[in-house]
Amino acid sequence: MNLLETIDTPVGSYAPDFELPGIDGQVHHLRRYLEKFRAVGVISMCNHCPYVEWYIDRLKNIQAEFAPKGFTLIGMNGSDGNHGTRPSFENMKAFAQRHDLNFPYLWDSTQDVTRSFGATKTPMGFLIDSNGIVRYKGKIDNHPQDPLSVGEDYLKTAITSLFLGEEIDIPETEPIGTTLIWRN
Repeated sequence: MNLLETIDTPVGSYAPDFELPGIDGQVHHLRRYLEKFRAVGVISMCNHCPYVEWYIDRLKNIQAEFAPKGFTLIGMNGSDGNHGTRPSFENMKAFAQRHDLNFPYLWDSTQDVTRSFGATKTPMGFLIDSNGIVRYKGKIDNHPQDPLSVGEDYLKTAITSLFLGEEIDIPETEPIGTTLIWRN
């Protein structure tokens, strides 16, 4: 990866605003989500990553658990659409339907937003408070292949701390997953 590929939004700074198309046919704006929700989780994901497959049910559970409290997840596919057909918009729709996603799934076809966030892997999570500040970034938890394992649930813990008005003890972790495919 070269320096031009990511900008990297650090924890404690403003998240890059975006306008991206969703599989629902709508254009999604981060700013509008921040006006409506107490917190937003942006998850860098794609259709072909085995780690995303391992985490998809956990992500749906996070959405179901925290949505009543004013939270939403947003899946963002920033994989190179020119690298095979797997990241295509039509395949995103099929992926969402197959997994019965309960959160929006957006396509960053230019990879600009993905680069601005500093995403490097799928899945990689970013927790954004209602002021647009990134409060957590990194892995979902430390047990990707075993959802029932006892371990550190970094994203859930960060959301809980944010909603309780507490400091997030671990605001950043090294993401694990599949390395994003960047356009040359």
